[in-house]
Amino acid sequence: MARAPDGATVIVRGRDLHKGFDDSCDVVVVGSGAGGAVVAALCAEAGLDVVVLEEGGHYTPEEYGKFRPSESLRRLGRESGIFPVAGVGDTPLISLMQGKCVGGSSVMTGGVCFRVPDEILHQWASDLGLPDMSPDAMAPHFDEVERRIHVTEIPPHARSRSTELFVSGAEKLGIPMRSMRRNTKDCEGRARCNFGCPIGAKMSVDISYLPSALENGTRIYADSRVDDILTHYGRASGVSGVVLGGREGKPQHRFTIHAKVVVIAAGTIHTPMVLSRAGVGTNTSVLGNHITLHPSFRVSGIFDEEVRGWDGALQSVYSDHFMDDGITLVGIYSAVNVLAAAFPGVGREHLQYIKKMKNAAIFGGMIHDEGGGAVRPHIAGREPILSYRMTSEDRRRLVRGVGIVAEMAFAAGAKEVIMPWFGYPAIKRVEDMRDAIQNPPDVSRMECMSFHPLGSARMGVNEKLGVVRTTGESFDLPGLYVADGSVLPTSIGVNSQLPVMAVATKIARDLLSAWPRHQADAA
Repeated sequence: MARAPDGATVIVRGRDLHKGFDDSCDVVVVGSGAGGAVVAALCAEAGLDVVVLEEGGHYTPEEYGKFRPSESLRRLGRESGIFPVAGVGDTPLISLMQGKCVGGSSVMTGGVCFRVPDEILHQWASDLGLPDMSPDAMAPHFDEVERRIHVTEIPPHARSRSTELFVSGAEKLGIPMRSMRRNTKDCEGRARCNFGCPIGAKMSVDISYLPSALENGTRIYADSRVDDILTHYGRASGVSGVVLGGREGKPQHRFTIHAKVVVIAAGTIHTPMVLSRAGVGTNTSVLGNHITLHPSFRVSGIFDEEVRGWDGALQSVYSDHFMDDGITLVGIYSAVNVLAAAFPGVGREHLQYIKKMKNAAIFGGMIHDEGGGAVRPHIAGREPILSYRMTSEDRRRLVRGVGIVAEMAFAAGAKEVIMPWFGYPAIKRVEDMRDAIQNPPDVSRMECMSFHPLGSARMGVNEKLGVVRTTGESFDLPGLYVADGSVLPTSIGVNSQLPVMAVATKIARDLLSAWPRHQADAA
């Protein structure tokens, strides 16, 4: 283990190692994102010996804060930040943003923090038979996480002019807007949260949780991909895998970690792959299925005035006015090169729109989907294949959401509105926009994104309805826990960072309560 000059442990970059390694601990955590970092910190703070394994690389906030957006996607994101979701039938191809670095996807989020709506928690507790997931039971865990990651409401003065324009359009249409809650401290409104905060103001888990884990003796190995779960006498006893190195991150060395408890927090897409290779959850139809994505869209408005939407918080307002119809409206303004890529036209026509970038305002939304995703191993490589089929209701919600945001743009005075259909020209009259919404192009041509995959190893009351108990422990293999977005039982309709962290907090507390049993069984 490498150490800093003051003797404190530091994160080992596997790509710098010249050989593999073996280690032993009380708890090994696979994944360092919103779920894994929380479990690691809480277990370490309770006095347990913890090892964290992260497939991605380690970059300090000072390092990734200097990355260009394209460099952040390449170094911090899985599949360069555009993991493809294969649309089935009339479903569009969806770009899925996932982190692959120490800190996981929390480094790549916009920082938005919603609690799971009470009606969803009531559904989990009552309809699904999971009483310890009720609003009252989960409230202390949400409280704890919000304190640690500094969740605050974004003040109106932090809004960009892009957001202000859409808010004014919403007001004219009678659509109320609310200030967003995010995990930031001393935010300067650089509008590039999705690429790693350039000043360390976003309290991602590499800033808010992992430092405490390290201070309490946790050892973190980056560039370390877990392939197998080890077992001994019918219970989880560790993991093994490969150290990734070189320019292409190819396997170079082997490692083995022996542990009394194994926690898988590799994310909704990759956790099922690790579990299925170990034969965990394979007797149920739940594993790898029923994945929800909250498909998202954005609409651009071109105004006469200079908007400079990059000057202000990336996300500062939202509206749940249409939540009953499964639609949440969300303010967004990302890096200009990412936004400009979706502008219409080719060659000179596209260039003309690029020149209008400073006059462009952007707003978006997402839908509360019904869970049509499935992940399977790729026959030719390590990365899994995620397919997704929207229901007719999901497609209707997407089109309606686009229409609402486009109406907001015209009400705010936009001279042109760019709809999220590839190859579709900009619209200059509100009547033409309404006609397009009444007779929309094929939804499969839509530009669609996702940031919140959930539910591939969900909790349940028994091994037929779930992969894990509400404690996070596997039905199939004692001593094996899952603590990431894959365990959430249904779609939640809101950004998933805070919910995943709160559920991971609950799972960590349950693990610690059961620690005497695990210690005795592993002896």
